[in-house]
Amino acid sequence: MVYVFLAEGFEEVEALAPIDMLRRAGVSVTTVGVTGKVVTGSHGVPVTADITQDALQLDASLEMIVLPGGMPGTLNEEKSETVQAAIAYCVKNDRYIAAICAAPSILGHCGILQGKKAVCYTGFEKELKGAEIGSQGVVVDGKIVTARGAGVAVDFGLTLVGILLGAEKQAQIRASILCD
Repeated sequence: MVYVFLAEGFEEVEALAPIDMLRRAGVSVTTVGVTGKVVTGSHGVPVTADITQDALQLDASLEMIVLPGGMPGTLNEEKSETVQAAIAYCVKNDRYIAAICAAPSILGHCGILQGKKAVCYTGFEKELKGAEIGSQGVVVDGKIVTARGAGVAVDFGLTLVGILLGAEKQAQIRASILCD
């Protein structure tokens, strides 16, 4: 199971592109409304979450969490006790944590980027406490996946497919969407 957190003001493409890539690949994805069942993105697009944060179950079925960026979505995610509990669960249980744009700052504030390679939206680098800042679009370091922003949202999603299902499935999905 992959949980994608949606908080009021999230960056729509950073959430929906990875969801789309993962679901195309057959991965079980559940969207979690942090601020309610219907969550409005930073550009005014309302999205109905599969569940609200009070229904989230942190158990052995969890493979990965995804934190989209956007403002004030990132701030709303970070102040959620449920999101914080999910991050802590992933760290403790060696599960993947993926964050894009401003959202890697949440991981920096939690102290889990210490000694890791990571990227984020330009201007948030100082929030990635202890990280080695890269310049690539998407960076994987152990169980931490970070990405720069909306422009790499499809690549971010395809990277997550590759992590969970392998390079062959990733290539299949990439080809099916005509992504060179």
